Amino acid sequence: MALRNSYEAYGAMARLFHWLTVICVIAAWAIGMFRGELPEGAARATAMFVHFNLGLAVLALLAARVAWRLADPAPPMPKTPLGRMGEIGAAAAHGISYILLLAVPLIGIAIVFARGRPLPLFGLAEIASPMAVDRDLANMLKPWHGLLAQALMLFAFLHAAVALVHHFVFRDPTLRRMIGPAPERP
Repeated sequence: MALRNSYEAYGAMARLFHWLTVICVIAAWAIGMFRGELPEGAARATAMFVHFNLGLAVLALLAARVAWRLADPAPPMPKTPLGRMGEIGAAAAHGISYILLLAVPLIGIAIVFARGRPLPLFGLAEIASPMAVDRDLANMLKPWHGLLAQALMLFAFLHAAVALVHHFVFRDPTLRRMIGPAPERP
């Protein structure tokens, strides 16, 4: 598989960034949703440590994706029965997804800092909170973090559903561009 995108498909790097992001988002969401089911203490603290670091990984992957996209533009969208409206819808959905991929972890970081806690950096270091403890701010941000995380999961689900519709109903190459082998560049 080619490292870079071809005219017909995404290359290995774009696919790697995409699928690692999928894994990190789903895992972070699941921990966030079910952390209350864990017993107080070490199990919950460990889960939240993993949750924080998955959020940081999402930010790092997003930065890498954007940088890679600037260096290696996406292949052109294939023609579909949805025409120009489909292209506009796809661009809008991708834009909203990228905004959510940025906003959810950033709000999570703001919550950690508003609680006066340091932000763990993959167990290697910590960033001390740059702000005074503000529990009211943390409590105000927490529902937004959850709501936007749910919106991100909804967009991810819709993204996957639309890809499957393209594959099984329209029978176009939209899904194969991200999961099939990328043709080698000439």
